[in-house]
Amino acid sequence: GHLGHIELAKPVFHIGFLAKIKKLCECVCLNCGKVLLDEQTNPQFASAIRIRDPKKRFNAVWTLCKTKMVCDVDPPLDEDEDDEEAQNVFRRGGCGSIQPSIRKDGLKLWGTWKKANLEEEIENLERKQLTASDLLNIFRHISPEDCVKLGFNEEWARPEWMILTVLPVPPPPVRPSVAFTDSKRSEDDLTYKLADILKANINVQ
Repeated sequence: GHLGHIELAKPVFHIGFLAKIKKLCECVCLNCGKVLLDEQTNPQFASAIRIRDPKKRFNAVWTLCKTKMVCDVDPPLDEDEDDEEAQNVFRRGGCGSIQPSIRKDGLKLWGTWKKANLEEEIENLERKQLTASDLLNIFRHISPEDCVKLGFNEEWARPEWMILTVLPVPPPPVRPSVAFTDSKRSEDDLTYKLADILKANINVQ
């Protein structure tokens, strides 16, 4: 038989990649999708992205990025500079957004943003759930160049593929029904679970 599929009403995290999704959220800006560090201003990051092994490269980049709490914005262009000088200045194109600290709670990810209150000189904490839909949109904005820096493969392993929008359904030979007697048959556990997913998906719609 051939594989079927269920188109999910809402994106969901792939349970096997949840820890990596959390780490990736700590490497990129959750507003614009850019990697939080760059090789021009950070020599350690420049060394990290030269690591050949993609898994080791990802972990090295994550170790450096996880403490970075702001997506740095480019300084304004100097009006005295001529066009040629301006073109030679490195521009990373950050958006200036404050980044949250991220915690995994069961199968959910939560972000906590620190917002300084200038009058009282205390930090207000804003906690928000990071949904699969939100992160899917952010991961889609990660550029091919940043994919390589993070240890992903633009052609075979994009970051957003760790979030499911379609669930594959194996054919009946993979989940055969079991005969108890000549007249009674029971379906495989996988078939029952797929039926539960289908019902839940209809309810969400």
